[in-house]
Amino acid sequence: KGAISLQHFENLPGVAEAIRVSKPYKLITLDLKQDRTIVDIGGAKIGNGSLAIIAGPCAIETRQQTFAVAEVVKKSGAKFFRGGAFKPRTSPYAFAGLGEEGLKMLVEVREKFGLRIVSEALDEPGVDLVEKYADMIQIGARNMQNYTLLRRVGRSKLPVLLKRGMAATLEEWLLAAEYIMSEGNYQVVLCERGVRTFAQHTRNTLDLAAVPAVRRISHLPIMIDASHGTGKNYMVTPLARAGVAVGADGLMIEVHCKPEEALSDGAQALTLDEFEQMADEVRAIHEVIN
Repeated sequence: KGAISLQHFENLPGVAEAIRVSKPYKLITLDLKQDRTIVDIGGAKIGNGSLAIIAGPCAIETRQQTFAVAEVVKKSGAKFFRGGAFKPRTSPYAFAGLGEEGLKMLVEVREKFGLRIVSEALDEPGVDLVEKYADMIQIGARNMQNYTLLRRVGRSKLPVLLKRGMAATLEEWLLAAEYIMSEGNYQVVLCERGVRTFAQHTRNTLDLAAVPAVRRISHLPIMIDASHGTGKNYMVTPLARAGVAVGADGLMIEVHCKPEEALSDGAQALTLDEFEQMADEVRAIHEVIN
């Protein structure tokens, strides 16, 4: 048995419009759970009232690059390190990540700096590898509606960071989270990363209104990705500040020791010094509003 389709009623004689009176999602909603979900990633928490910062390079490139960034991320007080070993690139000729070799470098980061590792899986075999090496599985925007993949991470014992698709409504995004939770994994963090609009001054348009909108509906933690949400280095810090101000539980920020030499998304990465400054600023804002 499944949900009853509105189309069934709309096709009946004499029916002009069918209106759903109950929400299409059940598990993510505040109607089910009034208290906010706190997601535990290897002992570090998201959604517990502190400001979570997930930072690191878009892609793992070399050990030297990875460790240089990790050292500054650790120094800033952040507890989570992001790094892509599998990259879903628009062009088939672009750098697509180091694969398992990159994941092994991330394990070294965890051992040396004590940071929890967040990395993206693109398919079911990729989930198997990320489970082996990382602390949290990221489902990127392009896979937000890959329902087979959502069900697979729903059976994982690792927490899941679910990014919003670039053309997804809030309902579609929340239903994607529902897919994961319906398989038994309730450790889900939502991440707003910008949507595709007619605007040409940014790579994407960061939907800050999604934060209070989601918090009114769901008990799940919600973060913003200020890097993908703008695509431009000089906009990352202002949008990160704004994300904290509207109530985000955390930030995802891309950082690179030499953005001009980055193999992936260097234009939206902060330098090490810029990241340290940003971390201080957003923590000050978080302290004031909380």
